[in-house]
Amino acid sequence: MAHIVHFTKMHGAGNDYIYVDTTLYHISDPSAAAIAWSDRHKGIGSDGLVLIGLSPIPEADFSMRIFNADGSEAMMCGNASRCIGKYLYEKGLTEKTEIRLLTLSGVKILNLHLSGDKVESVTVDMGEPVFEDETLFVPSKAKELSTSLPSGGIEGGFFVSMGNPHYVIFTDDINSIDVADEGRQLEFHKAFPERCNIEFAQLTAPGVIRTRVWERGSGITMACGTGACATAVAAAISGRCGRKSTIVMDGGELEIAWEDDNHVSMTGPAAFVFEGDVELETD
Repeated sequence: MAHIVHFTKMHGAGNDYIYVDTTLYHISDPSAAAIAWSDRHKGIGSDGLVLIGLSPIPEADFSMRIFNADGSEAMMCGNASRCIGKYLYEKGLTEKTEIRLLTLSGVKILNLHLSGDKVESVTVDMGEPVFEDETLFVPSKAKELSTSLPSGGIEGGFFVSMGNPHYVIFTDDINSIDVADEGRQLEFHKAFPERCNIEFAQLTAPGVIRTRVWERGSGITMACGTGACATAVAAAISGRCGRKSTIVMDGGELEIAWEDDNHVSMTGPAAFVFEGDVELETD
């Protein structure tokens, strides 16, 4: 038996997801749907599936669940959060320009920047960075991270959690890095008990950081919002940048500010790509 689900494809700086309003459609097995629909040859094609719902708690307005292209559930996605802000406002589901979004990493505040009746960009309060969490990163195993990698020399990488784990590696020549090979190896390294998102970064001008991303569960993506935040924080604590920086990813630029209250804010675009209907098999 099957039923039809209406979906919207959106992207934030090239990080593309399939969005479904779960107040209208029930997805009984979102992991399986994410795997099938994310396939770029046999499905819709995306970095994953995002389910939008009402919040079960009064502290938030709406909720988000996000499933990577491999079916694993992610804690948080900055680019998807911005897209949800645009989706909710432009589809008339809210009139608010400050939206409280419940994620597995807590409630995130979305501030919408309008141009007429359209959302031009969104600033997300991404919360506070965390540098020590042995459930996500085991420092004693970090010295082994570069032993099998062609580029080597990454012992100085930086672990930063933005609600999900990131490992930021600075290089003098980002184009020399085999992101697919090295990212895949690092994602599954035993230093990261829950696997890890990997960023390769190069300072290209004062306050400007070129970054390429290997996302846990999705592979190379055009951008990663939490990864951009982690990169900016790592650059700040290592003295490469101040507390504000522009992160240039394959799909576009994100503006990151590590504020005085220790929260990290991320500002960037969100865009609709197309809408359609997809058949979902049910029991």
